[in-house]
Amino acid sequence: MTGLLYLEDLTVGRRFESPERQLDADAIIAFASEFDPQPFHTDPAAAEGTFFQGLAASGWHTAAFTMRLLVGSLPIAGGLIGAGAEISWPRPTRPGDRLRVVSTVQDVIPSRSRPDRGQIVLLSETLNQNDEIAQRLVSRMVVPRRET
Repeated sequence: MTGLLYLEDLTVGRRFESPERQLDADAIIAFASEFDPQPFHTDPAAAEGTFFQGLAASGWHTAAFTMRLLVGSLPIAGGLIGAGAEISWPRPTRPGDRLRVVSTVQDVIPSRSRPDRGQIVLLSETLNQNDEIAQRLVSRMVVPRRET
């Protein structure tokens, strides 16, 4: 994909897909040790006896990983500027999972009060190597319009 996208370039149903990247146990443990230090994220042996029945990435790690993939696959002019979101994690992300993000524009909303911008509603599903949804994110993003 080349060039930056403006509100005028985005239509309902337009899809974007990131490349796939793998997440390993060391990265899961390092992230969780700093930001979500719970045994099911930091200790593979202790994780066996938990709800997750094994080491699982923090949902916040999956979210951060997703953001990295979005930045590389959604070239919105001015960057990815969030204006709110709803997030869910239907299944845990595990060591060795290869994740990719498929995003679909759900709505395009020109601003009535700010003619230089608008918003989009974007559904982003983070899928593992088996095409199972690890994260579902519905976000509103501020998108600039082209200067006229």
